[in-house]
Amino acid sequence: MSYIEGYDTDTLREIVNLGECQERLDEIGPQRSLPALLERVWLLKVLDELDEALAVSEQSVRVARMAGTRKDVLRARILHATVLHWRGALGAADHELTTCADEAEGQNWAGIAAFAYQHRAKVRFDGDDLEGARVDFKRTLFLRQEAGASETELQSTLLLIDAIDRHRARVQLAI
Repeated sequence: MSYIEGYDTDTLREIVNLGECQERLDEIGPQRSLPALLERVWLLKVLDELDEALAVSEQSVRVARMAGTRKDVLRARILHATVLHWRGALGAADHELTTCADEAEGQNWAGIAAFAYQHRAKVRFDGDDLEGARVDFKRTLFLRQEAGASETELQSTLLLIDAIDRHRARVQLAI
């Protein structure tokens, strides 16, 4: 089940039903499996529980390193970087996402690389690097197409590219 209902075109952040997210977080409780930890990280992040999200994301990276696959480690690191992003550590988030995207592309894991690029685009957007954000979203779109993503995933990426273009146009008009 996806809790994402869309994306805010001004912030590019996920629009979620906070009540459903809190309910799911309560259901997961203190489970320590890697999938549960990763889901908790995301839920805590969108619920703006950033201190706890950071602690759980660090735990998920450790668990993935001890008991997961290389793909699991990358997913955990990408989620950790998204928490850093939401906490305002744009440089650290950008660096981590770049490293993850490079590794995923090197392994030909298009879906994971797309995940990293999409989040790096959001970091760059928040850092006012609109061109960098657009390039990353375009790369996300290409990689998702390569990975055989659903029409919904492709459409959400196109909407984010459109949001960047509209934002760039507003910025240019203001100059």
